[in-house]
Amino acid sequence: MNDDTFVPRNRPTTPETAVLGVVVPIPEPWAQLFLDWRTKVGDPQASLVPPHVTLLPPTEVAVADRPAISAHLEAVASTHPPFDMHLSGTGTFSPVSEVVFVTVARGIGNCELIANDVRCGPLARSLSYPYHPHITVAHDVPPDMLDLAYSGLADLSAQFRVAHFTEFEQVADGSWAVAREYPLSGPSR
Repeated sequence: MNDDTFVPRNRPTTPETAVLGVVVPIPEPWAQLFLDWRTKVGDPQASLVPPHVTLLPPTEVAVADRPAISAHLEAVASTHPPFDMHLSGTGTFSPVSEVVFVTVARGIGNCELIANDVRCGPLARSLSYPYHPHITVAHDVPPDMLDLAYSGLADLSAQFRVAHFTEFEQVADGSWAVAREYPLSGPSR
C-alpha cells in the first residue's frame, strides 16, 4: 500500500517539474502524537512527512500546469462541504505492505469523494491499490516496532472537523512543504 505513502523520490525533479501531493492534514494535538509515535518506532519518514490522510499520492507534474492545478483544486474544494473525521484504533496492510496506520472511522466517504474529484482533470491518475483513507504511523521499521505502533495506538479515538485540504510540494531534501490550503466551501449534503 505504498501508493499513498509520501516518500522521497529517487529521481530528482527538474526545474520544469514538481512532485505534489494533496492531503487532509491532521490537527494538533493529534499531529504531534502521530509524529511522536513515528519517531518512537524509528520510522525514517517521521521528520519528513507530516501526519495526514492522503487524497492524491505523490504525483509529478509540469510546473507550467500549476495554475491549472490550482484552479482545479479550488473547484474541487468549492463543491465539498466541511466534514467531521473520527479516527479510531489501528490497522495494517500486512502482508501486502509492512505499514501500521490509524483508522479513519468517520469521514471515509468524504475522503473518497474528494480524492476521486482531485484525481481528475490535470491531476488524473490511476492508483496501484484501492484507495483507503488512513494515517500512517509506522512504515519501513522492524516487525517489533510495527507491533508496538499497532498495540500502542489501538485504543486511540480522536475527532475533529475537516475544513480544508492541503497541497504539498516535495522539496530537495525529500520533505514536504505546504504549497496551498483549499477551504472546503461546498453546500451541506
